[in-house]
Parts: sequence; structure tokens; C-alpha cells
Amino acid sequence: MAFVTWLRRNLVVLAGLVTLGYLLLPNIVVTVFSFNKPKGRFNYEWQEFSLDAWKNPCGVADMCGSLSLSLQIALWATIGATALGTMIAFALVRYRFRARGAVNSLIFLPMAMPEVVMAASLLTLFLNMGAQLGFWTILIAHIMFCLSFVVTAVKARVMSMDPRLEQAAQDLYAGPFQTFVRVTLPIAAPGIAAGALLAFALSFDDFIITNFNAGSTVTFPMFVWGSAQRGTPVQINVIGTAMFVVAVVLVLAGMVVGKRKNKAV
Repeated sequence: MAFVTWLRRNLVVLAGLVTLGYLLLPNIVVTVFSFNKPKGRFNYEWQEFSLDAWKNPCGVADMCGSLSLSLQIALWATIGATALGTMIAFALVRYRFRARGAVNSLIFLPMAMPEVVMAASLLTLFLNMGAQLGFWTILIAHIMFCLSFVVTAVKARVMSMDPRLEQAAQDLYAGPFQTFVRVTLPIAAPGIAAGALLAFALSFDDFIITNFNAGSTVTFPMFVWGSAQRGTPVQINVIGTAMFVVAVVLVLAGMVVGKRKNKAV
């Protein structure tokens, strides 16, 4: 009976831990096999422990080049989508204009539409315009589908803002620019940061839309897919593990900074 009572009290926590473990399982497998030394071309079976791949992460031809390209595209796509998405979110929440409802509905289309349909549509658009497929077509496509996610994240934050804080700043003789920089922007910053991080992750990880509109340009997801056909180098696991660790560190750092700010307040 005591065990049943304890189980009932901690059922939600146990379910959460099981779900978290299930979600982290692929990352754990990738991390473990980044220390493997396979005998063949494929890194699918454990052979022996080795640090060779970690000592030379760019040992595979063109891998670090494709990784650098993906990071550049993700960075510029994040900047573009965050800037445009933030302005759109403020316009949709703060202003009343014709077709506002239609714009709200259209914002969700890229999130609801299958990626293969969007990719084919963008490819048709670029070909009809005579655009050369490559870096710029990938960047334009990434900004387009990341925009909806940024708008959704920022819009939710802006809707929860208390307008009386901005009115109080205006009562204290703050101009529109000062009010925006010192009051509005800091309050909206968590939503903007969330949208930016989501846009970066989506852009870096995208394969389908990129594959349709890349031409001869090869990003990191495309390199991984191509390598899987010939053999999977261990360095791919090394890059994946490193990026996972960086993401975890950034999240933990954000949590620590947030807790310190809350204590200071």
C-alpha cells in the first residue's frame, strides 16, 4: 500500500522522466557512437573505444565546409526572420487594420503546410524568376518558413504584456523611443529570444526545403544524408554531440541568469 501511495504521488514525475529519457535516447546513442572506431564504412555497430574522431573532427572531406555553410545560413535566417517576425507580431497585436484576420490565418500556413509542398512551390517560384539556386535561394526559403514560428512566439509574449507599464513610462515623460527601448523591448525579449532560437534550430536542421532549392550547394543535413548512402563517418556523431552539448549549456546558462534576475528583483 505504501508503494502504491508513493506511486500515485509521483506518477506525474515518473512519467515526465520516462518521456524525457525517451526523447534523449537518440542523443545518447549519437554521443556513445562518437567514441566508436568502426571497422567498416558504417558506424552502426560498436567495435572499440577511440578518441580519433574527436581529435580530428574535420577529418572527412567537405564536412566542416558544409557545417560552416549551414551555420551561416541559420544565423542570417535567424536575424532576418526575427527582425521581420517581431515587427509583424507587434503590428498584429497593437494595431487594427483591414485583413488583420486574414494575415493572422496566413501566418500559420507555413507551419501547417507539408514541407515537400512548400519546397516544390518555392522551387517553382525561383525557376520562374530565373534565380540561380544556391546560398541565396536557401536563405530566402529559410527566412520564409521560420517567420511564422517567430511571429507566433513573439505574439504570445506581446499579448501578455501589461500596457499600463508603457503608459507609466509615458507619464514619466519618456518618449516613444525610450519607452520601446527601456520598457517594451526588455519585456518582449524572452519571446523574441525564444523565436530566434527556434528559427536557428529549424533553419540549421532543415533538409527537405533545402534539398529542393540548394542546387549544387551542400549544407550539413544534406551532407549527412549523402554520407549515409556511402558510409557514416564517426565525425558526424562528434559534430552532433558537440552541438547538443552547446545547446544544453546555453539553456542552463539562460536558466541561471533568469534565476539571478528573479532573486535581484
